[in-house]
Amino acid sequence: MALATVLQFSFAPVAGPPTRRRQQIRSSADRQALFSRIAPVYDNLNDVLSLGQHRIWKRMAVNWSGAKEGNNVLDLCCGSGDLAFLLSQKVGLNGQVTGLDFSREQLIVASKRQELRAKACYCNLKWVEGDAVDLPYPDCYFDAITIGYGLRNVVDKYKAMKEVYRVLKPGSKASILDFNKSTDEFRTSIQGWMIDNIVVPVAAGYGLTVEYRYLKSSIQEFLTGEELEHLALESGFSSAKHYEISGGLMGNLVATR
Repeated sequence: MALATVLQFSFAPVAGPPTRRRQQIRSSADRQALFSRIAPVYDNLNDVLSLGQHRIWKRMAVNWSGAKEGNNVLDLCCGSGDLAFLLSQKVGLNGQVTGLDFSREQLIVASKRQELRAKACYCNLKWVEGDAVDLPYPDCYFDAITIGYGLRNVVDKYKAMKEVYRVLKPGSKASILDFNKSTDEFRTSIQGWMIDNIVVPVAAGYGLTVEYRYLKSSIQEFLTGEELEHLALESGFSSAKHYEISGGLMGNLVATR
């Protein structure tokens, strides 16, 4: 297995942002570079673009994970840590939360947010730089796993789901929140209109036009709810249910090992 880097609460200075790419975002390296570029404004943009609704969806995802007091849980593709902080409150001082992401810049933001928060339970958080398709943990290690807006950006989704299945304990759940790829043409057109006319123009104000244009194509290339259920079952999960939320614009897959 690949070695992961555990990020402590202080970091060496980070070099300036990489040269902005204009080609299509296809490879894992391209996606990693994209999330590193948007890291400084990611949280502010989430609040603006969703009118704060993303906080409700994330709480729903954490509740669906079944995480409880004393559990050892993983927030995979954790970004700046929103779901990890919610999980921390669920598992308490006797639990452990690991936030894993392939973007060091996102993890730096997460760690800085942790330093600024006073709740005692946040001491149970650690941040790890790693790969979703090659998790550095033994079989049956976690009591619950969440993924928020991350599986869509993994190139090999089947391999990632196999890894999620492998490191989950029997009977435990994975809760995966993301944009919903609807089979309804009207919903799809509304979603596309919102991205083109709201999301991208707002992101342009932050100098991130190219980065947020990627969102539309990434949803188009994602899996429908039914396809996500099949993916989970093919990966070994005993059951899988996809829930449409926010009028079908978002979705959450709950898969039980």
